[in-house]
Amino acid sequence: LAHGVSSRCENRKKFMSIRVLVNGALGKMGRLACQTLEDSPDFDLVGQLGRADDLSSSIAHTKAQVVIDLTRADVAYDNALTIIKNQASPVIGTSGLTLAQIKHLTTLCEAADLGGIVVPNFSIGAVLMMHCAAIASRYLANVEIIETHHPQKFDAPSGTALKTAEQIAKYQTTPSLLPHSKESIPGVRGGLYKDIPIHSLRLPGVIAKQDVILGHLGETLTISHNTTDRKAFMAGMILCCQKVRTIRTLVNGLEHFLSLPTC
Repeated sequence: LAHGVSSRCENRKKFMSIRVLVNGALGKMGRLACQTLEDSPDFDLVGQLGRADDLSSSIAHTKAQVVIDLTRADVAYDNALTIIKNQASPVIGTSGLTLAQIKHLTTLCEAADLGGIVVPNFSIGAVLMMHCAAIASRYLANVEIIETHHPQKFDAPSGTALKTAEQIAKYQTTPSLLPHSKESIPGVRGGLYKDIPIHSLRLPGVIAKQDVILGHLGETLTISHNTTDRKAFMAGMILCCQKVRTIRTLVNGLEHFLSLPTC
């Protein structure tokens, strides 16, 4: 009897839970994501894909409702197209998509009546860092971003740094007052995005770190976030998988699923 009850409960869990497939499951982030999903009663992990697996046929075979993509910047866009074509909700945790690509994916999701999300950073703390930096830029117009990641990160600057610059550009009431220095060594002042300098560091011993430094006459303000364990990304990833099926468009950023304070 106990075995029968257990089996029925397990079948009920699989019937009610969200069917999730992880693409890029063999990397450090992918393995942790799979373990987290397996430990959650809200999800049924139906697939764990590596480079040799066929994404399209795997979605069809597993009937996945949500696909988390944790691959690389050079394949993330094509993967997102494949996910949407197969009527699954994309949760793109790979940075490197352009704004034009995100806009196109949004159009496709709306046409397919699907929810989707592009997530530059699954960390809730990182989202709060970006939000606070954007608010502070209303009052301190001169801003520089320094982002640091492990050497294996494929793209530079990071999606988090680009997202931070976009949010700051929306909040700033006045542009930076300081002229950009003449470079005796090309690139020494970083790259400009939304007229904000971004400096990318790639070092062993680091997972992810970002400092947003805001300057004013006689003072500076530094807003910093440091990821010391990939477990920091799991709460945001779970939230995305829960919420993505409640919307009918594609959004850019975890903040769309959080109730952030305004200033």
